Amino acid sequence: MPFLSQTLARVKPSPTVAVTQLARELAAQGKDVISLGAGEPDFDTPDNIKSAAIAAINAGKTKYTAPDGIAELKEAICAKFARENGLSYTPAQVSVSTGGKQVLYNALMATLNPGDEVIIPAPYWVSYPDMTLMAGGTPVIVDTSIDTGFKLTAAQLEAAITPDTKWLLFNSPSNPTGAGYSWDELKALTDVLLRHPHVHVMTDDMYEHLAYDGFAFCTPAEVEPQLYDRTLTVNGVSKAYAMTGWRIGYAAGPEPLIAAMRKVQSQSTTNPCSISQWAAVEALNGPQDFLAERAAAFLRRRDLVVSALNEAPGIACPVPEGAFYVYPSIAGCLGKTSAGGAHIANDEDFATALLNETGVAVVFGAAFGLSPHFRISYATSDEALAEACRRIRVFCEGLRA
Repeated sequence: MPFLSQTLARVKPSPTVAVTQLARELAAQGKDVISLGAGEPDFDTPDNIKSAAIAAINAGKTKYTAPDGIAELKEAICAKFARENGLSYTPAQVSVSTGGKQVLYNALMATLNPGDEVIIPAPYWVSYPDMTLMAGGTPVIVDTSIDTGFKLTAAQLEAAITPDTKWLLFNSPSNPTGAGYSWDELKALTDVLLRHPHVHVMTDDMYEHLAYDGFAFCTPAEVEPQLYDRTLTVNGVSKAYAMTGWRIGYAAGPEPLIAAMRKVQSQSTTNPCSISQWAAVEALNGPQDFLAERAAAFLRRRDLVVSALNEAPGIACPVPEGAFYVYPSIAGCLGKTSAGGAHIANDEDFATALLNETGVAVVFGAAFGLSPHFRISYATSDEALAEACRRIRVFCEGLRA
């Protein structure tokens, strides 16, 4: 319609949200659907965190707060960064928002001018390029590959930087691949950034606590302290603490940037939910022992899914270092026809036919900027994963040239 924003015309709805909603609708119609599209832990929020929220309600802590977070939560975030990442921040360097997505959005809105470039390695979380576009910037997509473990190399980063580059937007462990950068791999990237002082780093560390096989999480400002004043370190309670619906994300960075992000938030949503903030205080300050227990469960599920998918003809599934996703290649399935008569020309065709013929909902790789792949979230029960993988294998076995 002519009165709609031209900027909005450049932006796509979130494909992961669309797949999850379609799966819900099919299930509501009585169809047997296994949804592997949502990046959401199936575990419940821990009881101590829920109790803290109830206590906050009973204590009347239900009013407006400071736009970007209560002092108690900012203190807890500073303590978390010091304890787990060796990073020293003051509360004035911390911003709390309605989920990690708003943190990223606020930062991009606060910093991008027309012509500013944001380097985004692909595959990427679906919202990175579209948020960049909404903020008036230009996404610069750098393709990685399954051969390099879906990791950006120092040479690729060097080649992508121009005088107009403002941000490197970086995610480890990654959604959608689960790829995690080691200390040495990150150091190679930070060495490049040291040569380009006009480039800042926005690091999405949401899957920090979901790391496997001895992989040691690290974050850019920790690896290279000289980048401290050029780095916005983003995290949240959604994934590790199973608090997706509570909507609390946070970041720490240079005080002028945090102040600018506060200005954006003060004119959009204002403060995050007060009750969720008090729950997040308990999440960060309370017992952390369950994190290892849940990571062990995700590791078991990862191994189940990787093993099963690699038995399906035409699929090659690498082993991710973290998060709760796998990103298998379907290169061996292209050009074939399914048992139901669907021609598989690309990964969207594959995902559509898989859902229609087997009831398994996955997200096609083009949504994340790199084909031919699809993403599975293994943040669901072992039984559902085993059955879904069985259906995928049968589907692939039915493909014909």
